[in-house]
Amino acid sequence: MGKIAFVFPGQASQYPGMGRELAEAYPAARQVFDAADHALGFSISRMCFEGSEEELKQTANTQPAILTCSVAVLRVLAEKGIQPDFVAGHSLGEYSALVAAGALDFTDAVRLVRKRGTYMQEAVPAGEGAMAAILGLSPAVVADVCKRAAENEVCSPANLNSPEQTVISGSAAAVKRAVEIASQMGAKRAVILPVSAPFHCALMMPAQERLAKDLKEIKFSPLRVPLVTNVDAETITSGDEARDALVRQVSLPVRWEESVRHLIEEDVNTFVEVGPGRVLAGLLRQIERSVHTLNVEDEKSLKTTMEKIGQN
Repeated sequence: MGKIAFVFPGQASQYPGMGRELAEAYPAARQVFDAADHALGFSISRMCFEGSEEELKQTANTQPAILTCSVAVLRVLAEKGIQPDFVAGHSLGEYSALVAAGALDFTDAVRLVRKRGTYMQEAVPAGEGAMAAILGLSPAVVADVCKRAAENEVCSPANLNSPEQTVISGSAAAVKRAVEIASQMGAKRAVILPVSAPFHCALMMPAQERLAKDLKEIKFSPLRVPLVTNVDAETITSGDEARDALVRQVSLPVRWEESVRHLIEEDVNTFVEVGPGRVLAGLLRQIERSVHTLNVEDEKSLKTTMEKIGQN
């Protein structure tokens, strides 16, 4: 039998009402939301369960909300006896993965991602940065499009998500030019994303420097479960490597497709998306159709995953 990887979603997976069902049904999930409210000094649980889409879309809220929701799901899976052989997370999801691996204390993680979201928001004035999704062109072609579009501004691949999908990031004007060039070159779709900052590009260096100081002060333990990092798409097990990867990932691209292929080489054949939405499950199908993809975000998906893993 193959191995199980837990993968944790990043920004854009949030939706109003996320986590509420499991928090009402499982004390282990409720405790995570309570701990987050206490650590942050405001009710992130209210925001997840009853908040508006607008409120949840603000980066400084999105990041702790998704992390809290993912860790609440994780605690329920642990109670049910489902444990991963490997973990990975998409951008922000790497923090959830490190909590799952026992490297990072949850309350430290939730405070860190609140700051991370704030720093990213503040790194570039509103309207000056942008991100866009390019579908149907190879990552190499998209990299070339970015070079052509840059014109002395920042424009670079930010999320290497699948053979079909690359997200780019940079100065608003340069990203707009890249969308036009990509469309001319036959992209299936090239669309500006509704995000509040240009993540994973050189414009994020001010945020990276601020976050590095905070990360230096946090205790990172050795990982109980190996993690595949965004920045290098390689397995790590030491706390120092984990901290270093979190610093570098702020301004460097998320190498998601490579990370997934690395996990498959490690004999992973079942991927469980732990937390809100099914974004990663969708990407997994684009990368490798032969693997089992499951997700857990509510009672129904929990039941399905329990049944499928029980049969494996």
